Amino acid sequence: MLPFSRVSVIGLGLIGSSIARAVRMSMPTARLVGHDADPAVRERARALDLCDDVTDTAGAAVNDADLVILCVPVGAIGAAAADIAADLPADAVVSDVGSSKADVAAAMTAALPDHAVIPAHPVAGTEQSGPDAGFASLFRGRWCILTPPADAPEVAVARLQAFWEGLGAQVERMDARHHDLILAVTSHLPHLIAYSIVGTASDLGSVTRSEVIKYSAGGFRDFTRIAASDPTMWRDVFLHNREAVLEVLGRFTEDLAALQRAIRWGDGDTLFDLFTRTRAIRRSVVEQGQDGAAPDFGRAHD
Repeated sequence: MLPFSRVSVIGLGLIGSSIARAVRMSMPTARLVGHDADPAVRERARALDLCDDVTDTAGAAVNDADLVILCVPVGAIGAAAADIAADLPADAVVSDVGSSKADVAAAMTAALPDHAVIPAHPVAGTEQSGPDAGFASLFRGRWCILTPPADAPEVAVARLQAFWEGLGAQVERMDARHHDLILAVTSHLPHLIAYSIVGTASDLGSVTRSEVIKYSAGGFRDFTRIAASDPTMWRDVFLHNREAVLEVLGRFTEDLAALQRAIRWGDGDTLFDLFTRTRAIRRSVVEQGQDGAAPDFGRAHD
């Protein structure tokens, strides 16, 4: 039995279109309706046949749904929830896919106080965006973190967990603020560093932009990949998870200063100890199945 038979996806970018494709593949009998605020995206979604129906309004997309997933930037979550409130069935479960959760949960609950609101975060994605960028296997083997409020109906939480497991994800439940602290370490700070170092390289007066691109080594290539992520989404993430990000950024700044001292004073032991410890963490990431062990991050070699 399907956990939900009528699924609505609001926002048809990378994550929303991937959910649509995954539902089509894993739950083919579920009725799937989509909406995007951008008319061009709606037309592209129709051309790609992402959903059974792509509506011109959010209200029309949710009026008979039993699951609604808001796939919009976290800064737009409150407005998106308010936009569907009048048309949302009383028994529908409402979720999202945002990378920050405490502020999102508050915004969704304020807009939909009489509905089952269960925030979620599929920890998966690429630097690409738009409806063409999605793919059905995006969530397979990845984690989806649910952050249900204390009063969330257990039946609704269990149904949402079954939905994500049906798309191939591993599901974990945790407190929203704890989620925000963990993601500040594992996702938000790395993106902030990537944006910063790519910007620094671009701004260096003594190195031309063409030289930076021409002589990009593996590390810089990976930073530029991360820094190519959607700017609207990441602007909103940093503004809405600012407390956790600033806490982790403060700790990182202290650690960076310690490294600076080690380099200045030729303290090779400190550098070697850190690099050994962090190398073990990288190996643990591979062992947990969150990345491949292929050399050079799986890049093709002649």
